[in-house]
Amino acid sequence: MTSIRNHFPILTRTFREEPLIYLDSAATTQKPQQVIDAIADYYAQHNANVHRAAHIIAAEATAMLEDAREGLRNFLKASDKAEIIFTRGTTEAINLVAATIAGGLEKPFSDGDEILITELEHHSNIVPWQLLAARHNLNIVAVKISETGDLDLADFHSKLSSRTRLFCCNHVSNALGTVNPIQELIHDAKQAGAVTLIDGAQAPLHHAIDVQALDCDFYAISGHKMFGPTGIGALYGKLQWLERLPPWQGGGEMIEHVSLTSSTFQKPPYKFEAGTPNIAGAVGLGATIEYLNNLPMTTLIDQEEQLIKGAISRLKQIPGVRLVGEPSKRSAVISFILDGAHPHDVGTLLDQQGVAVRTGQHCAMPLMERLGIPGTVRASFSLYNDQSDVDRLIQGIEKATTFI
Repeated sequence: MTSIRNHFPILTRTFREEPLIYLDSAATTQKPQQVIDAIADYYAQHNANVHRAAHIIAAEATAMLEDAREGLRNFLKASDKAEIIFTRGTTEAINLVAATIAGGLEKPFSDGDEILITELEHHSNIVPWQLLAARHNLNIVAVKISETGDLDLADFHSKLSSRTRLFCCNHVSNALGTVNPIQELIHDAKQAGAVTLIDGAQAPLHHAIDVQALDCDFYAISGHKMFGPTGIGALYGKLQWLERLPPWQGGGEMIEHVSLTSSTFQKPPYKFEAGTPNIAGAVGLGATIEYLNNLPMTTLIDQEEQLIKGAISRLKQIPGVRLVGEPSKRSAVISFILDGAHPHDVGTLLDQQGVAVRTGQHCAMPLMERLGIPGTVRASFSLYNDQSDVDRLIQGIEKATTFI
């Protein structure tokens, strides 16, 4: 068994003399020492603003930022580092596209045009499109899911039409762990003439990403979901799209020339990076990519999948536990309900035993309404979890059943 637990200092914390069990990685992952050290080194030795000064420290900071961009380009298999825009995360990346897409369309929106999403979406891949729809009198249409939590592909094809201007879908559901067949979905949506955006927040640690092979127009990620810092992420956009889209925010860095009456703007990616960026965050994200590149990812992902299968098998044996969603292809998320108990109460009981899980609606209210439940208990795993984490989770749930 390959273990990387010792790379993550927070996983040495204890609770009542027992190791703290962290099963909330879908909310945010923990950070390896290598990433923590890289951020500290930037602030201690290289702190300066980027792209703006002639002195050595600024040159070092600029090189570190651009090295991180190149690392992300390679990680996502983009063709050009100009296709990588630093954002605060997936949410900001999606909002950037929603706020600018109308200005880049060859054919303007018409009343009644449609944005196709799914019932599996996080609020971040719903609300920005609702705001866009309100501005242009568009309709939001959602693809249904099956009882198992898979997308209903027949419903997808029935709702995809010449009226579909955008198709926006998550790669992996944060609430159910469903892995969507995005390559097929992207292909069919593009055949219908739709712009395609993928919410990739939950995917990078569990699936290899090749944006050129996927052929999506946009792909959004968050650093903190993949062992990186909070407050940093990226938007991949095909260069032809980024060249056509108007700027989103105005200010320093994104300009080419400014007069008191007009301005011209830099080329991508800088056109979309107004103001001082999160340099330390980008450096930390660059260190994250370097860290991941040195891991035996195939082995770790295989181990994680076996761990999930084992956890599910044991959960099914506990009386009163009901799994929410059993998709045909699952990533590192298990959602469940304990009969007779509110998810928040179960989460509190587990917390008292040193097991950290998530409870509630997981920023997926429409999905919970579709399922007819107030929320779930969500245990979300990452590459640093092992069998002892599953054992403690099962023990904690079994103890919780005695209080029902």
